[in-house]
Amino acid sequence: MNTSDNIIEHLGDRASFYLKHVCEKITKDELKIPQANNIDKVFANSNRNPQVLRSLAQLYNHGNLGGTGYLSILPVDQGIEHTAAFSFYKNPDYFDPENIIKLAIEAGCNGVASTFGVLGLNARKYAHKIPFIVKLNHNELLTYPTKYDQTLFGKVKDAWNMGAVAVGATIYFGSEESNRQLKEIAEAFEEAHNLGMATILWCYTRNEAFKTKKEDYHAAADITGQANHLGVTIQADIIKQKLPTNNFGFKNIGFGKYDDDMYETLTTDHPIDLCRLQVANCYMGKIGLINSGGGSKGESDLVEAITTAVVNKRAGGSGLILGRKAFQRPFKDGVELLHTVQSVYLDDKITIA
Repeated sequence: MNTSDNIIEHLGDRASFYLKHVCEKITKDELKIPQANNIDKVFANSNRNPQVLRSLAQLYNHGNLGGTGYLSILPVDQGIEHTAAFSFYKNPDYFDPENIIKLAIEAGCNGVASTFGVLGLNARKYAHKIPFIVKLNHNELLTYPTKYDQTLFGKVKDAWNMGAVAVGATIYFGSEESNRQLKEIAEAFEEAHNLGMATILWCYTRNEAFKTKKEDYHAAADITGQANHLGVTIQADIIKQKLPTNNFGFKNIGFGKYDDDMYETLTTDHPIDLCRLQVANCYMGKIGLINSGGGSKGESDLVEAITTAVVNKRAGGSGLILGRKAFQRPFKDGVELLHTVQSVYLDDKITIA
């Protein structure tokens, strides 16, 4: 069975829905499609210095997807974001941070994204073997009552000193603290670029008003798309975003700027069209959009991961940043899952919609 047949089998009766859809609102010819010469086409004439270009090249040219224009990144910062015991009880091996890096290497990922502690403890052994992406800030969950804020856990220079090729950070757009976070991370990204590192922004939305009695709009295409647009504005080189699950967040919550015609003009309710709107907000795909793999639910993880990869690729995205579905299972199974996701991006028969 070839790769395409295997993916079709996993998608089941939804295969045609995902694999034959054509985007007719924002068409593929309007996008910058991921390809091997991404850095030359997008960044060579930008204000990024040659050291940043080299760091981006290290990231894009490493691992099983190296040289394709796509990224497969293993992110493990859930020890802080979701508490360590909750994150690692399904596989306690990952309390040992070296196993996180080993998983990324064995799976052929482009890079591994984790905390100062995880990557710093193993820097001399692994920084030259796989690109390090140091996550600068986290939502610390030990405060009671629980609050949702991103706090800097270290300095950009520390990430540079451990040999990182990139830094990552989260901004909770829509939260009470978002203006402070925006200022902090814009300054951090400027310093990272000056030092020659690439930048990846987790463009998440967070506000109690975004969740109504009928819908949760934290993953609405219009709201997350605008979060992406703010992210590229502070010169993130790569955007990480949750896959959109609905739309009409601005309209149904009743805030921001919207017009009924913008929804009709830009998208439909098809998942690939909703993701296409996210890509469009990343300067029409010039800044790569990587969608998150989401939490682990057990037996459905593989199908969900494949579906997310197909939607992201066909929408014009640049890859997947998948963690919990991989590390919350036996090591061998995690490697296999990541390889299967990567096969979506390596399959020439799965094209841009």
